Amino acid sequence: MTLLSRILGFMRDAIIARSFGAGIYTDAFFIAFKIPNLLRRLFAEGAFAQAFVPILAEYKNRRGHDDTKLLVDHVATLLFIALIIVTAIGVIAAPAVVYISAPGFANEPDKFTLTVNMLRIIFPYILFISLVSLAGGILNTYSRFGVPAFTPVLLNVAMIAATLWLAPHVNPPAMALAWGVALGGILQLSLQIPFLYKLGLLPRFRFSWHDEGVWRVLKLMGPAVFGVSIAQISLLINTIFASFLATGSVSWLYYADRLMEFPTGMLGVALGTILLPSLSKHYADNDTQQYSQLLDWGLRLTLMLALPAAAALAVLAVPLISTLFLYGNFQIHDVWMTRQALMAYSLGLLGLIMVKILAPGFYARQNIKTPVKIAIITLVATQLMNLVFVWKLQHAGLALAIGLGACLNASLLLWKLRSQGVFQPQSGWYLFMSKISLATIIMAVALWFGMNGQEHWLHTHFHERIIHLSGLVILGAGTYFITLRLLGIHAKQFIRRAA
Repeated sequence: MTLLSRILGFMRDAIIARSFGAGIYTDAFFIAFKIPNLLRRLFAEGAFAQAFVPILAEYKNRRGHDDTKLLVDHVATLLFIALIIVTAIGVIAAPAVVYISAPGFANEPDKFTLTVNMLRIIFPYILFISLVSLAGGILNTYSRFGVPAFTPVLLNVAMIAATLWLAPHVNPPAMALAWGVALGGILQLSLQIPFLYKLGLLPRFRFSWHDEGVWRVLKLMGPAVFGVSIAQISLLINTIFASFLATGSVSWLYYADRLMEFPTGMLGVALGTILLPSLSKHYADNDTQQYSQLLDWGLRLTLMLALPAAAALAVLAVPLISTLFLYGNFQIHDVWMTRQALMAYSLGLLGLIMVKILAPGFYARQNIKTPVKIAIITLVATQLMNLVFVWKLQHAGLALAIGLGACLNASLLLWKLRSQGVFQPQSGWYLFMSKISLATIIMAVALWFGMNGQEHWLHTHFHERIIHLSGLVILGAGTYFITLRLLGIHAKQFIRRAA
């Protein structure tokens, strides 16, 4: 389901690139869309999920359906009230929000006004997508992984439809993107309601300050909000830097980030989603051995898939960008600029994905303070790297700082899990890493020669690019997994059941 969502996401971005290129309209939209996404991570996928899912899993496993339903009702009610307030403030204060998040736009009145107008349309998306994430957390806890994973497909469908059919009827046409986001939020929430109803967990509006579970969630959310805020502050500072760079910088970073989101979503988000409920159950059952073994499984699977993904993104940067985006208003110059950002991002891909696997190791134990402390260190380090890299590497320096910061974050999380005795690696890690590294090198060499250089990708037709790129994907995957097989690593070794 995540794969389907990512493929449609690439289709969406290819259509946006072809229709609007990389300039004032896309810069305005990507800034307007990024701000609600930052708050979504705060209210939904970030702090809220980290605090809510472990408590929900404990209620489900120990207290029964009635108490669990009451917890869901009370938490959903408080979340809804908070979201209504935040959304109203965001719509009213949109000019101030844009000025703070992209002050460089203030020097270009048309871009600034367009961003404000888009933000006012998009801001209610926070309300819908945060409730979607609440529903997803409930469904994932009950091992209903398919529906939450499919839900993002509807956002992509709504944005594609808006670009193709609504854009010709609004002025400027790029405003259709904002309406597509708003519609996508409504569709995603509507899809999940029937499945919550089947579980008997469709929330009712019941307000209570005295519920024990609600207070436990709020106490965990305190440090979680702080921790997630640190990560979002880092992204916001990067946006501020980018707003002062050449026009198109925000868009180049966005398109590179979208390519990074494919493996990050396929591996990090998907694995993190299924790990958190299972780890929470092992913690509730006080099964430390299974807890450690599950983390070991997640880390090995991540390394086996993320390392070749990072290498493939770096080697195939131009083929990927030209095949997906080099049409219409997206120019050859944009390909090279986006390539710089993607190459920089790829150096940190393994860290970005590892964080999503290691962090649930703390959240499931209801320990949020440790990841917060590490996030503070990462924020400081990332911004110091920004200052060093941005002057020479421009927008690519911002991408490099994020990637290296993620690697630092993952390293510190792993060190803490081991030092606290939570994670005890299984035997055979050094041999496993050697085999993975050798297979990755062989794959990268095969892709480099199979690519046949970079320049011709900029001047061939779409059907030639897609056929060649498809062949490279098959070549890379085949070379890598055949090599692993010859080295004694089989996919069946990684099959597990959710707890």
